Amino acid sequence: MKTVAGARGAPGRHDAGGRSEAAVTGTSIRVWVDGELVEPLGPAVSALDHAVTVGDGVFETAKIVDGEPFALTRHHRRLEHSAAGLGLPAPDLAFVDKGVAAVLEGEPIAFGRLRYSVTGGVGPLGSDRHEASLTTIVLAAPQARPPASGRLTVVPWTRNERSAVVGLKTTSYAENVVALARAKQVGAIEAVFANTRGELCECTGSNVFVVVDGVVLTPPADSGLLPGITRGLVIEWGRAAGVDVREQALPLDVLTTADEVFITSTTKDVLPIDSVDDHDLPAERPVTTALQEIFRSNAERDSDP
Repeated sequence: MKTVAGARGAPGRHDAGGRSEAAVTGTSIRVWVDGELVEPLGPAVSALDHAVTVGDGVFETAKIVDGEPFALTRHHRRLEHSAAGLGLPAPDLAFVDKGVAAVLEGEPIAFGRLRYSVTGGVGPLGSDRHEASLTTIVLAAPQARPPASGRLTVVPWTRNERSAVVGLKTTSYAENVVALARAKQVGAIEAVFANTRGELCECTGSNVFVVVDGVVLTPPADSGLLPGITRGLVIEWGRAAGVDVREQALPLDVLTTADEVFITSTTKDVLPIDSVDDHDLPAERPVTTALQEIFRSNAERDSDP
């Protein structure tokens, strides 16, 4: 394992529920770094790692159900795409798989999150790179299942559909952290971004769909969104089941005129939306309910579609 530098969780810090920071962030997380299982709150990555200094890395998050990751092959393919887009060497997926096996060994995680990252490795303090020596990190932890439904809020910031990293899942997530914090402040489960053209784009970690006159609509990839694995499966499986699902540019205000709204993500699957800011949506959502069942039944048949 690489020489490591870092700080352990500070003592005495608690969340709103009174639990220590260590209990919230560390003790239940299984951590593997460059070939070794390590202590969750111990130092494990160099302070010079380029992901730490400039956010130079890519990652994937997969759902864990009964100890098994879901759609891992699709996540691997997107990791490769993201790494290529950043100009990183191709990740060693066999090495990643060793880390996945290590963190999933033992007591099965009934429901949780698998996260694996590949970074630019030790590098300079600026944005230039040395010859890449990749760092590979794999994490697994249980988490609460998602709620039955939720609320969205539209934030004033935009996605840049012409960004150099559009469509890549990078470790540079600061704007998502800010936007999601805003959503939590107002009691929303997710924050919605428009793009610079004023079109509906995506949420911080979810894709968004609307239903208009029985047709399911979602923004296309050229809106600037990150094409989610669950998003792609909902489109594929929905169409195969006879649901009219279309990718097209949408105005932001479609969120307040649509018959139904739902979001999709790795750990939320298909999650109905009750309201968008002050606009309440109908309690009856037959298309969303149908897609939930379509997704559930297909996922139960094949854990790596």
